[in-house]
Amino acid sequence: MKVGIYRNYKYTALNDEYFKRISSVLDSCGCECLEAENTDVIKSLDVLLVLGGDGTILAVAKECAVYGVKIVGVNFGHMGFLTDFEENQLDDALKIIAKGDFETVKRSMLSIEYGGKVHYALNEVVIQRCTTGNAFSNTVNLHAEIDGLTVDNFSSDGLIISTPTGSTAYSLSAGGSILTPNLEALIMTPICPHSLHSRPIVFSDKSVVRINQTEKNCTLNLIVDGRVVETLNGFDVITVRKAEYCCQFISVDGNNFFDKLFIKLNIWSK
Repeated sequence: MKVGIYRNYKYTALNDEYFKRISSVLDSCGCECLEAENTDVIKSLDVLLVLGGDGTILAVAKECAVYGVKIVGVNFGHMGFLTDFEENQLDDALKIIAKGDFETVKRSMLSIEYGGKVHYALNEVVIQRCTTGNAFSNTVNLHAEIDGLTVDNFSSDGLIISTPTGSTAYSLSAGGSILTPNLEALIMTPICPHSLHSRPIVFSDKSVVRINQTEKNCTLNLIVDGRVVETLNGFDVITVRKAEYCCQFISVDGNNFFDKLFIKLNIWSK
């Protein structure tokens, strides 16, 4: 089995000695261990051990999904909602990888098309007003369609379209509902809408969403999993649908989604 290690260098604990220690354990179990620093290495792997936080996983989610590489996340960050292991559980993660007898959980992704380009998101895509420099814009007017039917004309700071995985991220902070990971659904959440009736909408992940500007030619940011990938100045349509790829996470027996909500987000008290 080929196992890659992808680490977030901003965490000082993840130095070369730490990498060598993990490599030694995996090598002793018959795994071929590589440092995954680029796509060429990632596409050759069976498993990628990701050391960092949620942002670290999001940085490699697309490549892992496209090439069918399974992810094991160990949390060194703040939230770690996408990780199944904490820093002090690294040995448990290594044992599961070495044993090779594990189950995977598949998480759906989004395909976002604009201007002839395609982007992929594990959490969400955000179409949002620009908030910096000369391109700063106030509220934007966005027309949203699902399967060719008008949903609404939103006057707001933007729109978020999330997978069930992303429903506990930006969408939740903007007032969206939580979708359990097994739902075959997506959620569209307006950001600070100037309307009493604009509410989050949950819909089938077999649907196709189209969004475009109306009335004002404002500058927009197209943000995919927290990264600005395009700056939009025109009225072209942004098309969002469920991607043909999914992200695979090695699961841990007994992991409970609602327990994770309580522990990571402290949404309610038991």
